[in-house]
Amino acid sequence: MYPAVDVLAVGKVTLATKLDDGLDLYRLTCPIGVLLAIFEARPEVIANITALALKSGNVVIMKGGKESVNSFAAIAQVVSKALATTNIPPGAVQLVETREDVNALLDQDQYIDLVIPRGGNELVRFIKENTKIPVMGHADGLCAIYIHSDADEEKSVKVVVDAKTDYPAACNAVETLLVHELAATTVLPQIASALLEAGVSLRCDAVSKATLKASTLDLAKKVILQDSTDQDYDTEFLELTVAVKVVSGMDEAILHINAHGSGHTDAILTESKEVAENFMNRVDSAGVFWNVSTRFADGFRYGFGTEVGISTNKIHARGPVGLEGLTIHKYQLRGNGQGASDYGAGKKAFLHQKIENVEI
Repeated sequence: MYPAVDVLAVGKVTLATKLDDGLDLYRLTCPIGVLLAIFEARPEVIANITALALKSGNVVIMKGGKESVNSFAAIAQVVSKALATTNIPPGAVQLVETREDVNALLDQDQYIDLVIPRGGNELVRFIKENTKIPVMGHADGLCAIYIHSDADEEKSVKVVVDAKTDYPAACNAVETLLVHELAATTVLPQIASALLEAGVSLRCDAVSKATLKASTLDLAKKVILQDSTDQDYDTEFLELTVAVKVVSGMDEAILHINAHGSGHTDAILTESKEVAENFMNRVDSAGVFWNVSTRFADGFRYGFGTEVGISTNKIHARGPVGLEGLTIHKYQLRGNGQGASDYGAGKKAFLHQKIENVEI
């Protein structure tokens, strides 16, 4: 039997097919190769990425931010001492310290297979614009919540307040509220009141502002409502600010999200399973949620353990990227002298049978 691999992510058989007697095809997970991880602040990322890279069989080069240079050096020293006691080659984990080193490494597309940036918009965009190496990650976390006409008031208030205020600077915090025109007069005033009470600034389109002005919202709160601009719906605020827009229905909300969102995480608040499924199938994002906060978009909360980041890419890994996301696959075909010309019209036919008990 092919050995089960619980600790490592590589060498796992994900497909096994008998093409013909004595001709077996296997798909196995394998490392990506050489990773370049560039991150700002949060020095514990060194330990996280080191563990994930080694368990997935990859080599990793890391560059930390100037904000945590001392912690970076201390943790790097511990990592180096630990690796020296193992059979892992000493070059499997390498650390660089200057921006000049990073600029040089971004040119090494012949040797580096993937760049993983973890940091702000400016860092990610700089990397994407200055390398030919594939980049895994996201530049923006422009998340939206759509409040459907039948949204439950209590759930909506709790979910929206959590999504905005739990950690406003996080990439999975909500930045845009899209409100069904019927919910604007029923649920929105309660949501707005709770957000304002929590210190959130509301940038409203003309319809939502007029609706809130005419609602039972406290006068003091009505006074501090702000007018939104077109740019607000394309902005990742990363603070206690949210853009609000009234839409005619779910179709308009989906069009808005797919046009203005960043493909990170978006949610719908509704009591209809049919409506929720429709929304989740049509929104083109790495995460689509129903009646829960966008703040759940996280590798730890998903049960993946630690992560290297969240990807909005449309190939390979998408969403929170943990151990599995740092592997790709290869096909192994095992035969006994067969040629492709042996098969075809008037010749042998393929069996294409699933191999139930994998033995290689």
